Amino acid sequence: MKLLSKIFSRTKYLPLDSFFSKILYDDQLGYYNSKNPFGKKGDYITAPQISNLFNEIVAIWVIAFWNQIGRPKKFNLIELGAGDASFLQVALDVFKKFNKFNKSVNIFIYEKNHQLKKIQEKKLRKFKVTWLNDLRNLDQSPCLFFGNEFFDSIPIKQFSYKNKKLLEKFVLINNKKPKTIFKKSNQKYSKLFKKLDLLKNSGIIEYPQIGLDLLSQIAKTIKKNQGGLLLIDYGYTKNYYKNTIQSIYKHKNNKIFNNLGKADITSLVNFDLLKKFLQLKKLKINNTVSQSFFLQRMGIIERANIIAKKQKFSEQGNLYYRLKRILDKKYMGELFKVLFAYNYDKEINIGFQ
Repeated sequence: MKLLSKIFSRTKYLPLDSFFSKILYDDQLGYYNSKNPFGKKGDYITAPQISNLFNEIVAIWVIAFWNQIGRPKKFNLIELGAGDASFLQVALDVFKKFNKFNKSVNIFIYEKNHQLKKIQEKKLRKFKVTWLNDLRNLDQSPCLFFGNEFFDSIPIKQFSYKNKKLLEKFVLINNKKPKTIFKKSNQKYSKLFKKLDLLKNSGIIEYPQIGLDLLSQIAKTIKKNQGGLLLIDYGYTKNYYKNTIQSIYKHKNNKIFNNLGKADITSLVNFDLLKKFLQLKKLKINNTVSQSFFLQRMGIIERANIIAKKQKFSEQGNLYYRLKRILDKKYMGELFKVLFAYNYDKEINIGFQ
């Protein structure tokens, strides 16, 4: 396989997160740069594609946040990994209805995927949007970072903790096939994991080093400029100590080393870890809530009922079916969590109480 040959041309083994980063993000052969992963022809569908109600409600939350922090004359909204631009397509139309907010907001997309950037540029061509490769390029205006299914797509490290020994998982090639092994971990992780309360039980410890490096930059920007971070993703709020990495190919579960470069590879997000990490960065954090709780607190059912009154019966069925998919605990409602961190003098609890 060309991709494996390229990855291991100069090294015998790689940490798990480095290996999957190359599988997913290689400029020519990586999964995210070789195809559009969304929709029926892709490998998965996200909430912004399932229901415009999701996009409307999050857009209203963004405006409410701006209102809470004093309606700044200049306000930066940065979407982290905008996918196929489904959220912003709807949100930008919502923003137009709120003139003062619309005049103040500047829209940015932080996107590493060249293929998706082309799709985003095409869909958003009638709007003023700026793409970022580096978050340090933002000016010093108050800001809000928003990510939906962003952190689950960032490769993670895995460690084995047993008998008070910490080992890190690596990938090597054996008989032309990838294989995992555990090697003694760097001492810095033992100290760090103690600080983050990750060494309480034996098992697999998943640590999103790449994601936390980015989160550190986001926290720094929020601290400097004032603002917040809203994350919606599928994950858990108590440490699992289990392997949560999964591969999806054409909407079906796939063996982790099958279809490399053609299948999506994700992991569940440890929201407890993100919360502790952001608290160490001196940001305020609300309690993590379910997607269902957040959207209902923001009035999504009431909004659906208003729209339904103007629709035909068949359209109503479609509306409520899509609503069920994002709210019901059998679908996305409870599995998906919402985290909000911010730096502002007053308490901001919109959608979390």
